[in-house]
Amino acid sequence: MTVPRVDLLVRQLDIAWSLLEYHLKDLDDVVCLWEPAPHCWTVRPDDHGRWVADWQVPEPDPVPAVTIAWVTWHIGFWWTTTIGHCFGSGAPEREAITWPGGAAAMADWLRGLNEAWRVRLRDLSDADLDSTDRTAGLPWGRDLTLAEVAGWVSIELTKNVAEVGLIRNLHGALGHESGAR
Repeated sequence: MTVPRVDLLVRQLDIAWSLLEYHLKDLDDVVCLWEPAPHCWTVRPDDHGRWVADWQVPEPDPVPAVTIAWVTWHIGFWWTTTIGHCFGSGAPEREAITWPGGAAAMADWLRGLNEAWRVRLRDLSDADLDSTDRTAGLPWGRDLTLAEVAGWVSIELTKNVAEVGLIRNLHGALGHESGAR
């Protein structure tokens, strides 16, 4: 039997996830890598063929526009980090979390993270949700309960999905066709 709070968190996650699936279904590499502005963060292959994300600390002002590839890398980065800290022994450094290199591989990666998070949520008790033990190692959310972090995951996913949708809609509205850059 699941805890009612867990059911609510999973339902919220499922709503956010269904919005991402809507955008993933026909996404291709060209649209993922389309740069909507000259000042834009994306992912690029490094000398070893790993797709690494543009990143700068502190963020520049103004913050650059981003590609869908960058946004989906960002989802993978924060979700990998969150799962690793909340349900594992930590997470790799940001630089070690790379984009899979294509739309299909990216969709599979994110689907795997979604499923891993959902499975772990299902096993939580009220005491787990109220605890900060699992969140103590997070770079963000150290003082948050696991329930608060789980709620944040759905909010962050929803925000990122909106960004993917906006970039995708902008690409189409500007008359770009698949295959053109």
